[in-house]
Amino acid sequence: MKIFEMKEALNGLAAVNFCLPDGTQLPAHFHVTEVGLVSKHFIDCGGVERRETVANFQLWEAGDYDHRLAPQKFLHILKLSEKILGREDLEIEVEYQQATIGKFGLAFDGTDFRLTAKHTACLAQDACGIPADQQFALPQLQVAGCTPGGGCC
Repeated sequence: MKIFEMKEALNGLAAVNFCLPDGTQLPAHFHVTEVGLVSKHFIDCGGVERRETVANFQLWEAGDYDHRLAPQKFLHILKLSEKILGREDLEIEVEYQQATIGKFGLAFDGTDFRLTAKHTACLAQDACGIPADQQFALPQLQVAGCTPGGGCC
């Protein structure tokens, strides 16, 4: 999901809700503690220089149970973040504390924002000599009757 898509989604919401990939909803008292610009300049295993830039949101929860982030407040935070992010329509990456800081993609299902699983991959499979028949797809996880696209969140 990109910033413009998030702003459009927020404009039509009564409440802001986030769900983990397994369908678990984040507590309603979460905070957006950071909105930042993350740039990555790297060389892949095939020697190709690459750059990636994303808007990074950090979500956090504490004992502040009366806290609720309204859609208009979130839009205000995004407006303030333009000083850092600029006006480019960047892809959004979300950080959320679990056993360690998890990094997620972001999607919107019409009601809730869904944190989506991110995976590593070889960007230079030809250079590494990985045959196509030895590249494995990750299995789809099913948790307590929740299936991808099943609308359980």
